[in-house]
Amino acid sequence: MTIKPRLSRFDLSMIVISLVIGMGIFGTPSDVAVKAGNEWIFFGAWIFGGIVTICGALTFAEIGARYPTTGGFYKVFSYCFHPAFAFMINWVLVISNAASVAAVALLGAEYINPILLPHNYQNSTGTKITTIVTVLILYFINFLGIKLSARAQNVLTIFKAAMIVLLCTAVFKTDASASAAIPAVPHAGSAITAFGLSLVAVFFTYGGYQQTINFGGDIINAKNNIPKAIFFGMVVIISLYMAINYAYYYVMGIGGLQQTHTLAAKMAGVIFGATGYKITSILMFVSVLAYVNVNILANPRVYYAMAEDGILPPIFKKVNSKTQVQEFGMTFFVAAALVILFFVNSFSEMLKYVMFFDTIGLSLAAVSIFILRKKTRDLDTRDIYTIKWFPVIPLIFILSYWFVTINIFITFKENPYAALLCLAAYALGLIIYYVGVRKRKPILPDN
Repeated sequence: MTIKPRLSRFDLSMIVISLVIGMGIFGTPSDVAVKAGNEWIFFGAWIFGGIVTICGALTFAEIGARYPTTGGFYKVFSYCFHPAFAFMINWVLVISNAASVAAVALLGAEYINPILLPHNYQNSTGTKITTIVTVLILYFINFLGIKLSARAQNVLTIFKAAMIVLLCTAVFKTDASASAAIPAVPHAGSAITAFGLSLVAVFFTYGGYQQTINFGGDIINAKNNIPKAIFFGMVVIISLYMAINYAYYYVMGIGGLQQTHTLAAKMAGVIFGATGYKITSILMFVSVLAYVNVNILANPRVYYAMAEDGILPPIFKKVNSKTQVQEFGMTFFVAAALVILFFVNSFSEMLKYVMFFDTIGLSLAAVSIFILRKKTRDLDTRDIYTIKWFPVIPLIFILSYWFVTINIFITFKENPYAALLCLAAYALGLIIYYVGVRKRKPILPDN
């Protein structure tokens, strides 16, 4: 059965916007400000990140159009490189997703702890305890059944939409500014290093567009609608991000941005007072719950696909017939997130690990466009999207992500065990693959 185009240009634009705008914009500008050290590098990183993201989204759109398949990254890596390589990359990306859940949950704890806990418990230990309790509560909700989880997700998403509306309202309130601006702390290294490290958090915040790889065969008049929809979607996202970042900067300054991750609540406190700070903190925490919940619901499906291919044990694809829950797969994912939490104490520290894996995975996925073009050179491309300025567009994306990867790797010099841990995760993926292949039972022909 072939995929029939059903999505319009507007549909894809909305998909791109919803894939990208998540929780990052409510916390990562603080990390960008710390790494940038001044407003020029700060805003320059956001603009450059948006341009690179457009290039990446267009690249993944052609990959999806040339190889429309269920399974996204996993299938494309397997087709273009090797099944072992596909498993290794996707295994690490799933670990990265668990780390991303842990990172965002830490951010949520930073928002809610000043309201929930006494002042003497508002430290890294208190943040970690709140994070663990939050993840476990959502785990048990998901364990009760997929329907209850979906209902919880709907409620949490409504709260998230309310938070974005509140923040956008604050942007237009022009009579509030930082009366006692905190001086910015300049970056100790060179401007190039500051720019490269700033892009780590920027690319995290712009992430999500790569899932356009799954929609290449679904777009009506793909050749014209895909680039226009992606361009429109990214222009909207860049505009929103620049407006929100300007609001942060206008109210708090670069120095104020450097001091806190709870930017939305801090800005609301300056504009609306203590009550606004508390309400925004609660809404932000609920928004974090939405992100964590949907990841607990969705990521075990990746294990299911790997188990279907016989790489992971069959228990990973076992589903409770009553609740439709992958009990073991979900437990494994949540356990991975909790284990990561024991080794990392802050959102900023976690972000470095997440983006190290993501920059490698996404850049190598983009490299597959060159292999895919060779393998599908006989494909009739009249009705599918192809990149207009090839190979410039994918090269901009790939080289930019390698630049960020190198900058992250340089920071690992401060903690060499961090680099070894990241490389060990890739090696473990290869070991699991080959052990799974050896144990896979051959399919006997029917008598």
